[in-house]
Amino acid sequence: MAVLPEEKAKRVRRMFSEIAPRYDLLNRLLSLGADVRWRRRAVALALEKGPRRILDLATGTGDLALLLKAKAPGAEVVGADFAPPMLEIARKKARARRLEVRFLEADALALPFPEGHFDAVTLAFGFRNFADHGKALAEIHRVLAPGGRLVLLEFPPPPKGAFGLVYRVYFQRVLPFLGGVISGNFGAYRYLPESVEAFPPPEALKALMERAGFSVRYELLTFGVAAIHVGDKP
Repeated sequence: MAVLPEEKAKRVRRMFSEIAPRYDLLNRLLSLGADVRWRRRAVALALEKGPRRILDLATGTGDLALLLKAKAPGAEVVGADFAPPMLEIARKKARARRLEVRFLEADALALPFPEGHFDAVTLAFGFRNFADHGKALAEIHRVLAPGGRLVLLEFPPPPKGAFGLVYRVYFQRVLPFLGGVISGNFGAYRYLPESVEAFPPPEALKALMERAGFSVRYELLTFGVAAIHVGDKP
């Protein structure tokens, strides 16, 4: 039986709220530190045009939003997420680092911002969790100003070839076990590989973004383990 979008949203919100305290540690361990490099690349692409207002959507514990603010101190940076426990951690980090970033609870399918409000939107490892990808892209397109940019960092399905086979074993067996032991939530880390396997491959995601009105290019990272899609609004 198919899961309704509303049910998926509730399940994902509850799951990420539960793993919030261990989320950062697990990201470092399970990606072997590669997620830090990937985020730096995403930030570099987001800041190419010198945006003044930036939205980091599905901000989680705020890593990408805080990095954006550190690299562009003159920009207004807003981090939005639908899991309050994640946002609380993000606010604590911002205070500790003395970085002025506004973190707020928001639904990616109905963003509480006016049309054309942001010059850039970033989204790291959260897009696949949205209940309706097309609707989320339409909302992002709406809140971006003309000439604005979406930078979407995500896990595509595991690559083909020998490396892909090894990675798939790690992703489907080792990662769920380690993540479950450290976080105490085995379900959350079984969901991760399942959600990645079901996610559109890079070319399909590019086409989806183009249908939403973006001019799109993408690059693969770490042998295709991650991908960054850059969508510019005409």
